This record gives sequence, structure tokens and C-alpha cells, in this order.
Amino acid sequence: MLRQRVIIRTLGVATAVALAATACGPQKTVPAGSASKVPSASAAGSTPETSPSADNKPAEASPSPSASQSASPSASPSPTVKAIMANGDESEQIRELQARLKQLKYMTVAPTGFYGSKTTAAVKAFQGKNGLTASGAVDDATWKKIQSVSKKPTADELRPPTVNEVDAPDPRCMTGRVMCISKESRTLAWMIDGKIVSTMDVRFGSENTPTREGQFKVEWKAKDWTSTIYHTPMPYAMFFSQGQAVHYSADFAARGYAGASHGCVNVRDKGKLASLFEQVQVGDKVVVYW
Repeated sequence: MLRQRVIIRTLGVATAVALAATACGPQKTVPAGSASKVPSASAAGSTPETSPSADNKPAEASPSPSASQSASPSASPSPTVKAIMANGDESEQIRELQARLKQLKYMTVAPTGFYGSKTTAAVKAFQGKNGLTASGAVDDATWKKIQSVSKKPTADELRPPTVNEVDAPDPRCMTGRVMCISKESRTLAWMIDGKIVSTMDVRFGSENTPTREGQFKVEWKAKDWTSTIYHTPMPYAMFFSQGQAVHYSADFAARGYAGASHGCVNVRDKGKLASLFEQVQVGDKVVVYW
């Protein structure tokens, strides 16, 4: 009887280890007020409503009640000055505006093409420093002034390789072939001998299923994989720590940082990850750090 118990216990441990290797998947949406699935700072950072990575289209698409109800003449646009870009607008011209403002250090986030609160604040600051009416909306005079003191944005400036700005590499990333993954900037940098080859945005696990930090190595790869626990697809999976892997996440692509993984490092750009998957070899270094 004792021998049978030992055998059963051994089989149970082996099964748990096997399942752990494929345990990643997106966290399910839970009702408001539930604390069990709230992403930690290491997991999702700020939500899209407060994320510093872009102007928030849903929040900024309509004015606040206090602004819409105000009858003050000072809050009304001048009848002699016509805004050509303003809060709530969306266009490629706005993307260029944002790229130029970033050149001039009035914006730190990547261009989105949507004119929200961050663009309004940047324009207002520029106008105030250049003797223009600080309305926060771009009129013809403001646009001409911005164009005169900046250069035409490049393709990379208009559409940077990542929405999030890449963090300074950890010292452990400076030698060899390494996926350098920063929780602070929420980016993955593929580096070879200290040089960045490519970058991409990533997200992490929730506080209940955190992504482990440290130095690891790629243990095995699977181009087409499905979690055996959560039954969710994990394309281009590169496993590095007891079932945690870098892999593409359709949920991340759709919801952004509103969700979280069950510990894996999610990538939302499938094309970039497919290219990285072909370059990374088993045994390559993986560094996850703050």
C-alpha cells in the first residue's frame, strides 16, 4: 500500500510539471470590483485610460460636461481663427503634427493620429512658448510655425517600431544573443552582441500569475502551440522558464494593456514575432528585468 501511494504521488508531480509547460493564456475578463484578476504594475502597467503610450481616443472623443455647458466667451473659439486640427479629430495630418511635436520635445509618446489630451497640452505649450494664442487647437499660424521649426518626419518617426519607448538594456543583455525584456518600458529588444536588431511591445502576467524576472535561456520553440490548461493558441512560442514563454497573443492585439497573460510574455505584432521566431535559437539568452 505504501509503495502504491508513492507511485501515485510521483505520477501526480510529473503530470503537474507537464501541464505547467503549457499553462500560458490570456486572463479572462472579470466583473468590475473583482480583485483576483487585476493586473499588477509589473503585468499591465497603466490601463489604456491612463497609459502614457498614446492619446486616449475613447476618453477624449467627446468634451466633458463642464466644458460643453460653459457659456464663457473665453472658452469659445475666436470667430476669426479657424482651427484646422483640434481635440477629437483623427487624421494622418495629426500623426505628422505629433511627430513634429515629438521632435521639438513637446511630446514624448509615439504618434497615434488621434488628437487627444496629450496633443492638446503639447500644442498649448508650444503656442505659449512661441507668442501664439494658447488655445490647444492648431490654427493655420500654429501649423506654419511648427513646420518652420521642425523637419518632415521620417516613416519611422510617424510609425515607430514600438508604441512604448525602449528602455535602456540591462547589463546582462550586452553580450551574446538575447531577448532583452523590460517590464518598466513593456518592450522586448532582440539584441546581438550589445546591438538592438528589432523591438516590439509586450505585456506580462497579472499579480496572481506574474512573469518571472531573471536570466533564462530558450528551452524549446513551437511555431503552432495551444495551452493545454487554458486551451488558447500560443503561436510562435519560445519557452524560457517552467512553462512561461514569449508568444503572440491575439488578445493583446485586440485589448492591449486592458488584459494580462497567465505569466507569459505576450507580443501583439505577429509579423515581427514571426521574424524573431526564425532568428532565435534554442539556448539563446532571455533576460526579464525592471
